[in-house]
Amino acid sequence: MRAFFVLWRLSLVISAYGQNDPQAAGSAGDGGVQNGAEPLPISYRAISLGMSLDELKTALSKDALFGYRGEEDVSFIPSREETYLETAGASFIKRALFQTKADKVYAMTFTLNTSLVDYYSVFTTLVKKYGEPAYLDPGQAVWEDDSTRLSIERPLAIKYIDKAILASIIDEAGARKSQEIRLREEFLSDF
Repeated sequence: MRAFFVLWRLSLVISAYGQNDPQAAGSAGDGGVQNGAEPLPISYRAISLGMSLDELKTALSKDALFGYRGEEDVSFIPSREETYLETAGASFIKRALFQTKADKVYAMTFTLNTSLVDYYSVFTTLVKKYGEPAYLDPGQAVWEDDSTRLSIERPLAIKYIDKAILASIIDEAGARKSQEIRLREEFLSDF
């Protein structure tokens, strides 16, 4: 019995080491893909990160899983040069939100129908396909490679994000914030 316990503990240590081993978990050189896992997707059905807004509209209008109605689903935010397209879904997808920057889709969010599919089923499916998540907490699980971030969030939404475009948006927001701080300081110094 003691020998069984020692072997069991040893297997836990080896397992834990393998999870922290870059060779076992995937390294930056292979995009973070774990052994035997598929690369992270950049598309769902005929919709893909990087496609133009017109290509997105065409793909949505041809897919019966989405209730895309045309231009009334699209809004433009001029201050950020972004376009949002939101549409209803059918069956498993309740809503879908697409964000574009410079006419390229950089984020896709699918809110799923929790009466037809549950978080655990989606999570286990993603683990089987893409390996263990890079980040996990009670609210979300995140998979990442060099170019894509895939996450599942509670109650039940799946997000695909183009990391390069997101990084440029974050940089622009930081520059805008710096500009606002500088203008505020200049304004206050006038008193």
